[in-house]
Amino acid sequence: MKKVFAVTLGILTAIGGFVDIGDLVANSLVGARFGMSLAWVVVVGVVGICLFAEMSGRIAAVSQRPVFDLVRERLGPRAGLVNLGASFGINLLTLAAEIGGAALALELATGVNYLLWVPAVGLTAWLVMWRVRFSTMEKVFGLAGLALVAFAVALWQLDPDVGELTRQLTSPPPDEPVPTYWYYAIALLGAAMTPYEVFFFSSGGVEERWTRKDLVTARANVFVGFPLGGFLSLVIAACAATLFLPAQVQVDTLGQMVLPAGLALGKIGLAAVIFGVFAATFGATLETALSSGYTLSQYFGWQWGKYVRPKDAARFHASVLVAVIVATALILTTVDPIKVTEYSLVFSAAALPLTYLPVLMIANDPDYMGDKVNGRFSNFLGTAYMILLVVAAVAAIPLMIATKAGQ
Repeated sequence: MKKVFAVTLGILTAIGGFVDIGDLVANSLVGARFGMSLAWVVVVGVVGICLFAEMSGRIAAVSQRPVFDLVRERLGPRAGLVNLGASFGINLLTLAAEIGGAALALELATGVNYLLWVPAVGLTAWLVMWRVRFSTMEKVFGLAGLALVAFAVALWQLDPDVGELTRQLTSPPPDEPVPTYWYYAIALLGAAMTPYEVFFFSSGGVEERWTRKDLVTARANVFVGFPLGGFLSLVIAACAATLFLPAQVQVDTLGQMVLPAGLALGKIGLAAVIFGVFAATFGATLETALSSGYTLSQYFGWQWGKYVRPKDAARFHASVLVAVIVATALILTTVDPIKVTEYSLVFSAAALPLTYLPVLMIANDPDYMGDKVNGRFSNFLGTAYMILLVVAAVAAIPLMIATKAGQ
């Protein structure tokens, strides 16, 4: 059982990163609108996040320092400040969306308007981060998010036309504009490789006190957790492609997203999926809030971490609290949480090179990594992905403007 629990950090990171509120709806929207023709983006994203998360985990295990702690030291304060500004802004948008998403899941479960749940979600998240041990937090919410596997059972019960789904892999709908297709491709890539994932993952490795002896555990987290998140994303898209695409139904709400599970599995299946959605979005709330505290504290050299007593890491905990308050206030303005996340995904895509170039550089620096620097294959893939991420970053905002955010 200890070996099973050892990979829960990766499961929590992957569930929160791949299937947060925006990604849940984005995969349903893409499946309903484009079928499985954008499934390749999820696969590319899984490979990319596995590549850079493995580097981040290895950096944490070898140096006992998280990635962002080394960004300022390696790149200098000015470049580090640019990275911090982009990462923190995206974190804050994503945190707001996750709080709203957890509240929307509670609305589905209770019928009570989600805005009434928003303060309770924010307060509960802060209390969990304040009082609950990191290892307990990752086990509970990482494993609870696995309830989303109910989508796989729902897909089986929907009895999809496998031949049609296979055909869609290489055949985008002819009536969809090409710029819109690529807009959603970039958004899905941003969702799969959201910057906070590597910051949370490497900081979590330090919280877990990884050393060189834990490199196998770090890699198990990466190569179990993230592919699982990608699998769930593909299953959600396939459910939408099976149920909504033939009827030409547009999906843009959480209620529509969970409908395939309700139709296929009844009330029990629907309850399991809603529980999984809440666990995933609440887990992502914890990740993004902690990541905000991690990045600020690590850049400015403050004491940080849940393994430190709160009174000894006061500025870290204050940063987390302020981030939760600001994000909660943003959602209470009645802005659509799903739209907030969709925009955050595009901005994430635009910031991806800023996040992953320092990871690639540090993973190749023998001063930090000793004999655990990247090998040739990792560097080849890393360079190829950096080219891809630069292209996506350059195209993200113009495509968002040209397509009116995918309309």
